Amino acid sequence: MTRSVLILGASGRFGRNTEDAFRSAGWDVRRFDRKTDNLMTSAQGVDVIVNGWNPLYPDWAKMVPDLHRRVIEAASASGSTVIVPGNVYVFGAETPGPWSASTPHMATNPLGRIRIDMEEAYRASSVRTIILRAGDFIDTTASGNWFDQVTIKQLARGRFVYPGNPEIPHAWAYLPDLARAAVVLAEMRAELPRFSDVPFAGYTLTGNDLMRGLSRATGNELTLKRMQWWPLRLARPFWRLAPHLLEMRYLWDVPNRLDGSFFDELVGDFQSTDLEVALSTSIPPMLQPADGLSPDRPLKAGVVTQAH
Repeated sequence: MTRSVLILGASGRFGRNTEDAFRSAGWDVRRFDRKTDNLMTSAQGVDVIVNGWNPLYPDWAKMVPDLHRRVIEAASASGSTVIVPGNVYVFGAETPGPWSASTPHMATNPLGRIRIDMEEAYRASSVRTIILRAGDFIDTTASGNWFDQVTIKQLARGRFVYPGNPEIPHAWAYLPDLARAAVVLAEMRAELPRFSDVPFAGYTLTGNDLMRGLSRATGNELTLKRMQWWPLRLARPFWRLAPHLLEMRYLWDVPNRLDGSFFDELVGDFQSTDLEVALSTSIPPMLQPADGLSPDRPLKAGVVTQAH
């Protein structure tokens, strides 16, 4: 029997990778077009809805509650399971790790509270829901995240840029792995609790660990450079994203680690990509080992849009 999935936000990071993973697994994949499609109609007859919608931080308060309300309504009418990419914002700065499915959601900052309320809306509904929780993304293409717009931006100069304390652990997720995990959970959805909070451990790396991994992946010795936050403070009055990036700065100075034991218990033999392989696929071709690092070929300039 053909299994079907509706991808919301298929052009985004999570949506793009899950679309590829579901297609590879033989699912009938349908992309939702917000300009032309009706969500209630599009959801009819699909087994799974991947909710990859993620507005920019400044629009969260206005848009997130309504977007997820619409998904809940559509899934309730169609009987579809919803997969939502969860993040670590719900835990807050004062919650000790490692963070698991049973860790209290204690965030008090605005973005953290929005995510808590969003997840609670699914928990309070009748919709079968899978929150697949992960740390910061490592993508295979530049998508405006911390990895490609900050940490590797100066690799051409032999520099590794880190936003926080390079001695403390930080949770990362390689998006192709996370997308494969979404497929595995989708295929066993009937066996899961109606509301399942599933942390995906991914890689737990200090900044120094990540730098060493990038050095091995590129074949070049890198020098660590701490990211300066003062430009964001100066930009607060006229760049609407800046206050929200500053709000989430604590995640770079608070140890964060996801406990993947529940995922391991469910899945068992999931094979994660080796870190060096993942990093190699995430570095622009000009910086691959065969090409070497050249200060004459810098990365394309850009800014962090936000995390997930």
